[in-house]
Amino acid sequence: MRAFLRFLSFLLLIAAIFLGVLDSIRSVSTSSVNITGILSVWNYLLPASRTMVEATLAHYIHPEAWRFIENALSGVPAFAFFLALSLLCWMAGYRKRKVMRRSTV
Repeated sequence: MRAFLRFLSFLLLIAAIFLGVLDSIRSVSTSSVNITGILSVWNYLLPASRTMVEATLAHYIHPEAWRFIENALSGVPAFAFFLALSLLCWMAGYRKRKVMRRSTV
């Protein structure tokens, strides 16, 4: 499981770097700050899942619950989101190194 989490962390780090480079290239070409949000990446990759989550939240929690989550996610840059997920997966899969103790006697 630890190896899988470290591999997933690596893939998420690659995604974060890719989105960061994409944002920087787009910002330089337009001469203004242009950051891809996590909602636009979610809509591009999995549009049906966003509709499903919205319907599930409206049915089980409250019809306006999705608006709260949408407002919270609208300000999150995609590269920062993937970077944070990468860090969490790396921390979960971290393996401590054994310390060799030598006796002084």
